[in-house]
Amino acid sequence: MADPRGFLKVRDRELPARRPVPVRLMDWGEVYARREEDSAALTRQAGRCMDCGIPFCHNGCPLGNLIPEWNDLTRTGRWAEAIEALHATNNFPDFTGRLCPAPCESACVLGINQPAVTIKNIEQSIIDEAFERGLVTPQVPDRLTGSTVAVIGSGPAGLAAAQQLTRTGHTVAVYERDDAIGGLLRYGIPEFKMEKRHLDRRLEQMAAEGTRFRPGVAVGSDLTGTELLERYDAVVLAIGATVRRELPVPGRDLAGVHQAMDYLPQANRSSHGEYVPDQITAAGKDVVIIGGGDTGADCLGTALRQGATNVVQLEIMPRPPEERPPGQPWPTYPTLYRVSSAHEEGGRRVYATSTVELVGDERGRVSHLRVVEVTFTEGRLEQVPGTEQLIPAQLVLLAMGFTGVPTDGLVGQLGLEVDPRGRIVRDERFGTAQEPVFVAGDAGRGQSLIVWAIAEGRAAAAGVDAYLRGRTDLPAPITPDTVSLTV
Repeated sequence: MADPRGFLKVRDRELPARRPVPVRLMDWGEVYARREEDSAALTRQAGRCMDCGIPFCHNGCPLGNLIPEWNDLTRTGRWAEAIEALHATNNFPDFTGRLCPAPCESACVLGINQPAVTIKNIEQSIIDEAFERGLVTPQVPDRLTGSTVAVIGSGPAGLAAAQQLTRTGHTVAVYERDDAIGGLLRYGIPEFKMEKRHLDRRLEQMAAEGTRFRPGVAVGSDLTGTELLERYDAVVLAIGATVRRELPVPGRDLAGVHQAMDYLPQANRSSHGEYVPDQITAAGKDVVIIGGGDTGADCLGTALRQGATNVVQLEIMPRPPEERPPGQPWPTYPTLYRVSSAHEEGGRRVYATSTVELVGDERGRVSHLRVVEVTFTEGRLEQVPGTEQLIPAQLVLLAMGFTGVPTDGLVGQLGLEVDPRGRIVRDERFGTAQEPVFVAGDAGRGQSLIVWAIAEGRAAAAGVDAYLRGRTDLPAPITPDTVSLTV
């Protein structure tokens, strides 16, 4: 146990300080700054872990991270053992430590009547310390199996599957349609949430282990499904759920109305000094973001850094409570009112509001949104009479999520079945009816969290390895039928 009386001596959460808002709005760097005093706070927080007889944080984490173990190792400064325990279940804690919403903390037993242990921050600190100390090195397989695997998609699910399979001895090629590897980690996540140097050093490790990267290849057109099956012994589809949810209202075709995933990749490229022709920018504009989730918050932080005049983020659902509602008891991951770093920086959040029309000017550009307040009555959405209003907007960003995989292109070429929710159908080993095709991540699960993507990538890799060798030693933390208390 980290410290038998730690949770009694230290009752509050301590997190690294975020950089001042005026300072961080001037650049694209991560919002947290590492300070010397954070080391002592980290030790205190790790010491609060109670090493519970039944550690519910394991259940809260789809990866089954060994949280009490690496909390104790962090408290005592045994960094080599801490990163070994962390890497035992998570290929990329440098990603999850920055991007995961930490369902493990909602399941922390201490969180029943005290603030939970700062698990996510401890995780990030372990991996950052490990890289600084040179403890993260390539794990090259002792021998090759002679089998080849293609992984389509280089987001967290695809990269996790590729690393697991490479380390087993299979020859793995990762295909990515964009010009650089990383998927949403590269172009969907703003720099202020995760600097891309963290992604690049992982890709260097994977390349040294033997994984081959093929960016700039649109599988389905540049390389057909038939050609894919001819070249490789197995295929893993980690193509995400990329069909964007639309806004079916009058004025949708006005200039200045864009999907978030058209806007954010351009901003990411620009933040790295790339020239982006006809870039969508918020500079000097009234911006309205439709969608109250993480992608909407990413758009908010990006628009503020670009110099937006005013930003409003709309959410059709009512404002969540600040405390656990009765219907979402511990250890579930509750729907709460949360303030991200982007929300600290400015803008206005408006709840229980629906867009009924996009209004344009004489040039055919959006100028306003016509919105109305809504309520949910017996599960039905109803407009509140007399609440209609106009919100100025010269840029409207749609951040309303995704509805599934595209059924044309590669999915159609391979003859794969898609369920009513837009997910590719797979079995308990993540395999499809079309051997030897496997599916991992949002393509099979639906839009979800990065931690689920990594867990699915690891589990799918075990299914592929078993298919190719008749057995596997790879861990499979979940199955497609897994039901988590945190979903």
